[in-house]
Amino acid sequence: MPILDESQEKELKGLLCALLLAADGPLSMAILLDLINGAVDEEEWPTPVHDNHLQDALQALAQDYDGKSGIELVEVGGGWRFRTATRFSHMVRRLWPERKLRLSKAALEALAVIAYKQPCTRHEIETVRGVDCGGVVRSLLEKGLVRITGKSDDVGRPLLYGTTKLFLETFSMKNISALPTLRSLDELDADQAAQLQFQVSETLAERFKNAVPVSKEFDGDGSIIDSKDSADSDRTES
Repeated sequence: MPILDESQEKELKGLLCALLLAADGPLSMAILLDLINGAVDEEEWPTPVHDNHLQDALQALAQDYDGKSGIELVEVGGGWRFRTATRFSHMVRRLWPERKLRLSKAALEALAVIAYKQPCTRHEIETVRGVDCGGVVRSLLEKGLVRITGKSDDVGRPLLYGTTKLFLETFSMKNISALPTLRSLDELDADQAAQLQFQVSETLAERFKNAVPVSKEFDGDGSIIDSKDSADSDRTES
């Protein structure tokens, strides 16, 4: 594998900055390699880039943009992206008050169950939470935090739900294994499951408040919910 000289390394870092800033979501190593080496084939970029070149350049950029300047480069949601530093989230939030994505306490609890049990059915979510979750699950689907992953083999072939890349981005996780390690929900009794969902939803709520990507703004205050989420919660849990 050829070694990049200092000028080539500097140019590669500049290119990565441009690509990551222009992207509307995280870019994976595979996508970045395809973009750059595809440009080499079309004679729009001079030097082929290998995995090690790219990884070294990304790590160097992450050190350059570690949040001290107000911007940080993070590996999240299966790729790399720039975002504003967490300590300035309360100020960045003021730029786009109308773009806040709000989650109710009920939504955070259901999301916590889905995150740990996925793929899981609505019945499994409701078994853990003890209430009807139809409205909350629909709201999570509409917000893009949950997706339908298939159908169960159980009677009636109910839909299976799992989390999305947006979920990982929102909660600042590289992948789903970044969730706190817990015992299987199936091993817990009703009281233990209730306590667990409370603890996990509190953890997610805290991460939700601190996650501020450059291109989006989120509000994780469970006490403030949008009208649709509120209506769903009132209708399904009364």
